[in-house]
Amino acid sequence: MMAKKLNMKALFKPKARMPIELVKHMRELFIFIDQNTDAHEQKRKEKMEELTKAILEIRTVVYGDDDSEPNKDSCAQLTGEFFREDTFRLLIVCLSKLNLGDRQNATHVIANLQRQKVQLRIIALEYLENNIDIMDILIKGYEHSSDIALSYGAITRECIRHQNIARYVLESDYMKEFFYYIQTPNFDITSDAAATFKELMTRHKSTVAEFLSKNYEWFFHEYNSQLLESPNYITKRKAIKLLGDMLLDRTNSDVMARYVCSLHNMIILMNLLRDPKKTFKLETFQVFKLFVANQNKPPEIVNVLVKNRTKLIRFFNDFTIEKEDEQFEANKAQVINEISVLKLKRSNRKMSSVFSFRTNCAIQC
Repeated sequence: MMAKKLNMKALFKPKARMPIELVKHMRELFIFIDQNTDAHEQKRKEKMEELTKAILEIRTVVYGDDDSEPNKDSCAQLTGEFFREDTFRLLIVCLSKLNLGDRQNATHVIANLQRQKVQLRIIALEYLENNIDIMDILIKGYEHSSDIALSYGAITRECIRHQNIARYVLESDYMKEFFYYIQTPNFDITSDAAATFKELMTRHKSTVAEFLSKNYEWFFHEYNSQLLESPNYITKRKAIKLLGDMLLDRTNSDVMARYVCSLHNMIILMNLLRDPKKTFKLETFQVFKLFVANQNKPPEIVNVLVKNRTKLIRFFNDFTIEKEDEQFEANKAQVINEISVLKLKRSNRKMSSVFSFRTNCAIQC
């Protein structure tokens, strides 16, 4: 009798939805949640439970589970349906209404679908190019509370894996907003915005080089004043590390050559060298050495290095790091040698106003 009951349950067990049906069902649930804000509490709760299940089922299709690997045909069908209509937009719009677990699963689904190919086409890119305003919604997500902002940030980083989408963000006014997002009082938002900013400035090298060349003046003015001279240690440390990554990239060689010909930039780096933390000092040294190694130093840079020669050589002789590093020692020796042989050059700048490098007291000009 018991076996009969079990067989009957298996017989009437709901049939699993096919990938296309899954996406359509999820879309209908998103539409209900988005448009029926005044729905009866019990009805809304039931729909949210259905949505939780639908998102989890879709995640299982694209990632597989303990028993099976994802099926390529199923993934292709699901991806095609997901981007055929505005399911992506609905998900983004409704993201703040989902609980944490659903947001995380939805973010993982989107990350996977960004890479899926359907008939050799990355249709996620095609969709975003035709619906580029979605990026506006995502980036403004940093203005939400932290848990929502982190979800928007994670999705943004997946989208800017596509070069054309990253170019859109780089060319938008949102780039200026990042200097604000990176310094918000909320540590989680600050860290996530910094991660997105780094991705934008390092992933697509040719696009980044073009952006920096076109926007050099305002970008590095903001970068220096807002990030490198920030009172926040973590902001400064991430900024100096990223600056080194950008300037040392061969694609940015023209930008690097321009940056290291600025006395103002070098003074900022000399100030940062005074930080007592060795890790931070090492990151700063990796950038400062570019000014010294520059074979086309402007006279004002040469004269500052010459005037501060004794103090700089003493500083670098005393500058050590915890682990032995032959490359660091070689770079340091090269910097010391280069500074040792410099000679004063005629400059329009009066020597009385030349920067003075101080290691144990307030820096003055």
